[in-house]
Amino acid sequence: MSARGAVACAVALVAVAAAGLWLGGHPNTLPQPLRDAFVEETGGLTAEAAEAIEGSYYRSVGGEELGNASLQGMVKRLRQSHEEDRYSEYFSPEALAGFNEEIEGHFSGIGVEIKRVKAGSEIVKVFRGSPAEEAGLEAGDTLVSVEGKPIGRRDSAEVRDEVVGPEGTQVTLGVRDGRSGKTKELTITRAQVSFPNVSGSTEKVKGKTLGYVRMLSFSEAAHAQLARGVEKVEREGAEGIVLDLRHNPGGLLGEAVFSANVFLPQGEVVVRTRSRTQGNSVHETPGDPRSDLPVVVLIDGGTASAAEILTAALADDAGSTVVGTRSYGKGLFQEEQNLANGGALKLSVGEFFTPEGVNLAKSHGIHPDVKVADDPKTKADEARERALGVLAGQIGG
Repeated sequence: MSARGAVACAVALVAVAAAGLWLGGHPNTLPQPLRDAFVEETGGLTAEAAEAIEGSYYRSVGGEELGNASLQGMVKRLRQSHEEDRYSEYFSPEALAGFNEEIEGHFSGIGVEIKRVKAGSEIVKVFRGSPAEEAGLEAGDTLVSVEGKPIGRRDSAEVRDEVVGPEGTQVTLGVRDGRSGKTKELTITRAQVSFPNVSGSTEKVKGKTLGYVRMLSFSEAAHAQLARGVEKVEREGAEGIVLDLRHNPGGLLGEAVFSANVFLPQGEVVVRTRSRTQGNSVHETPGDPRSDLPVVVLIDGGTASAAEILTAALADDAGSTVVGTRSYGKGLFQEEQNLANGGALKLSVGEFFTPEGVNLAKSHGIHPDVKVADDPKTKADEARERALGVLAGQIGG
């Protein structure tokens, strides 16, 4: 579908919903001339309303602002009409640039990794040389507000979207010190941040040399970075691997498939997709694996999308043990459709299913085989320690 067609379709959907299924059905059920007139009239009404607001509203409002608001309203209406879709959204040209940067493996922000806790969003890691490090933020500190708005129980992905932004712009954060417990406000200037997407190390547990590989996202070339991380711990003598996908929001579907191929042999089903417009597909591993070591996967509520696909594939196809807390539970995939204004619609276009046919939205995520949660009051990483212990036990057996 063209960008203009996508917008017209969205306008029609909103209008139909607002009119209570005008003429008793969707415009697609009307004869072609009437259908064209309906869509044209809807677009005309939108333009007429925008003109009236620009000309008469008590404060000055720009056409670009109204256009962005109109597109955001369309997508919001779609999400309200379909409870399982929390992911469709409109990107303004500025927001699209930031989103594409993240997919390419770098972004403009303050340089922290966060996880959701009761008090807000706790900083898990501060990247070296980042604005956050220069501002004195440390792991264990908690973000409690963004631009004066309390974070509360909002999920980490939503908070992250508010913290990132164009290079050179500022963001004001309420930060609770992890040591003193005191809260202060900091205004930090965003900058380009590069982060190591995959890191790997080894350690001795119960006499076994175990690899620990952490993966932060499924941005471009993530599978190659994962392969290098696995090869590193193997060179260091690893007898098994804990793959840590906690706080990993996912990313590109293709990267999930190629990442599964690091561990799984050719021809294994990684994920199945169903789409009204794109048809049904089965995505299988395309080549030989890079490693045959046993794997334990570590997940939490921030493990989503492509990270869930990889977890489910390892569990279903290789019998990998999953440790941690229940994953996010995303069962839809999206497609980016560019618009004439330089922005884009990110629309949910289909559902995905695990190799065993489970839709993770309907199953409310992946439920780990071994349940363990970190204690925020301690410095220890209880989930990581438990995962390493489980892996050591399997190798010992």
